[in-house]
Amino acid sequence: MTRPTPALVTRRAARRLPRVPLLLLCAAYMLPGLFGRDPWRNADLAAYGVMAAMAEGRTPWLAPTLGGAPVDAALLPHWLGAAAVAALGPWVGGPLAARLPFALLLAATLALTWYACFHLARTEAAQPVAFAFGGEAEPVDYARAVADASVLALIASLGLLQLGHETTPELVQLAAVAALLWALGAAPYRPRGARAVLLLALPALAASGAPTIALAIGGGAALVCARSSFADVRRVAVWVAVATLAAVLVGLAAGSWRWRVPDTWSAADTWSIARQWAWFLWPVWPAVLWTLWRWRRYLHHRHLAVPLVLALAAMAANLAMRGADRALLLALPATAVLAAFALPTLRRSASAAIDWFSMLFFSASALAIWVVYASLHTGVPAKPAANVARLAPAFEPVFGLPDLALALLATLAWLWLVRWRSGRHREAVWKSMVLPAGGVALTWLLLMTLWRPLLDHARSAAPWVDALRPHLEALDGDCVAAPDLPPALVAALEVHGPWRVDAALRQGAGPGDGCGWRLTVQRVDRRTTALPPPAPGWTLHAAVRRPTERDELTAVWRRASR
Repeated sequence: MTRPTPALVTRRAARRLPRVPLLLLCAAYMLPGLFGRDPWRNADLAAYGVMAAMAEGRTPWLAPTLGGAPVDAALLPHWLGAAAVAALGPWVGGPLAARLPFALLLAATLALTWYACFHLARTEAAQPVAFAFGGEAEPVDYARAVADASVLALIASLGLLQLGHETTPELVQLAAVAALLWALGAAPYRPRGARAVLLLALPALAASGAPTIALAIGGGAALVCARSSFADVRRVAVWVAVATLAAVLVGLAAGSWRWRVPDTWSAADTWSIARQWAWFLWPVWPAVLWTLWRWRRYLHHRHLAVPLVLALAAMAANLAMRGADRALLLALPATAVLAAFALPTLRRSASAAIDWFSMLFFSASALAIWVVYASLHTGVPAKPAANVARLAPAFEPVFGLPDLALALLATLAWLWLVRWRSGRHREAVWKSMVLPAGGVALTWLLLMTLWRPLLDHARSAAPWVDALRPHLEALDGDCVAAPDLPPALVAALEVHGPWRVDAALRQGAGPGDGCGWRLTVQRVDRRTTALPPPAPGWTLHAAVRRPTERDELTAVWRRASR
């Protein structure tokens, strides 16, 4: 006798989310931040610097460098960005050209998560309880409603907000994990397509800098498939094993196997990681815990085992790397699917609590963004503008009518959404994730319209380069030595200068041999006026503070013999 599942879903509750609002929500989440901003520090800027250097022929594609210094760069994502910069950069600009393929990867991640959850929710063990007199949800309708909830849960995840809008290798890894999730979910329904995607997704994950995670996911997925009660799924285990072997070989060929696990661990690390998980996985982690409890008798079934294996692999990598948020990012598609299966089992009081918290939190966030924007442009209230002037003294507010119009439309849409949710709309499975997803999209859109100039000033390295420019006017084709600078700042000098930078340390030569200028960066007390001691063979030309980092001093050195 088949054990009844904990899901109680009527036919009315399984109605799908209207497609036009869903697509508009996805667009409101994906498009802001794509246009009109510089690459941001640190990983985003460093990755774009490598892509631009590849596209312009300043570094080899198989062994990328920044300023002549080797960098630990995953090849596949940088090839993707460099190809886009080379093809589209002359027409739309390098930064936007590099972002376009990564924006498509974010869209693919959302779509693949939807289809993965749809196929997993169609399995027999995931179906809701059949009612004695009928009226329960049809399998396809139920699967579609749960899949809608999974996309809303993924959009609502706070950890995806910034990292999902960068041009970094982790976004390629995220899309590869989502593709793997789809392949494992669709294996009984799309066997040929699933096998092809398996053979591409795991090697792509390894070529993007995560071969260990690819190996862990491949091993866990093969075990889940091998233990399945369906012959079609058991046959997939062989394909998973082949794809895992291919990932290992690709990782070796790409030089991706590197030891990144810290040697020490402390109690402070445990507390830090717990806090990171609490906000990074919000609001899905309470729903995931509820899923694991309510569906505890079904954890060995594929609709839960597949996303659980993927999530555990990413979370284990996060723990091993002592809280690397970019490793935890790879858990988000799987946790979104797990959270979606909690919604058919939620009590009405829990659903109401989610709605009230989301409404209050995101309404307050939107109000705060509008208040600061009004203060910057009108001076009322005065305190927010004074705080901005203290933190970013060189910033000048920029008014943009299109940005203001988009922000107003988004705010009105949020008010309508709150009004709709406060009405009598209790049936839909996905209803509890509407306000969290809408609130995150609203906050991101407001930040990328009303606050974009301010954030660009604070997060871009262009103001730092502009502060250095008057002191390097005499460069005249000479190079700038920067052997001690981090990759992001080297990329800033090459991208925003644009100057010829030598960041390599060569055996038997002094730092910056062959360059007439040198830059060093050091942390100092913001109240001190002491200048750094002179380096042998160099004279101090100037000392510049970064406009938004007053604890950081950049020394401009000139070779004494010049």
